[in-house]
Amino acid sequence: MSEEPELPEYAERVLALAEEIPPGRVMTYGDVAEWLGEGGPRQVGRVMALYGGPVPWWRVVRSDGVLLPGSEPRALAHYRDEGTPLREASRAAVGHVPRLDMKRARWDGHRAADG
Repeated sequence: MSEEPELPEYAERVLALAEEIPPGRVMTYGDVAEWLGEGGPRQVGRVMALYGGPVPWWRVVRSDGVLLPGSEPRALAHYRDEGTPLREASRAAVGHVPRLDMKRARWDGHRAADG
């Protein structure tokens, strides 16, 4: 018997999709729910909050491109390492934290035909 508790089936599906998102790309919580055909943004967010640590959690994001509060430095390091498109913060932005460039970073869930 494994010591790890068994994940709910929905959580397994959410985490499996998070692992499929290519480096440098993101999906919103709503995108994930829509792709799975089940749940909604809040349910996906809950799964990521409870179980998302072992997967690339920084690739499942808010639709407005704002970085997850409290995780900005870690997420930003991942985005910069992966070359995820960012929009530089305005001078008025709290902490001058960039946002994701959602038009360029958003992934539709489909792999390129060649790869």
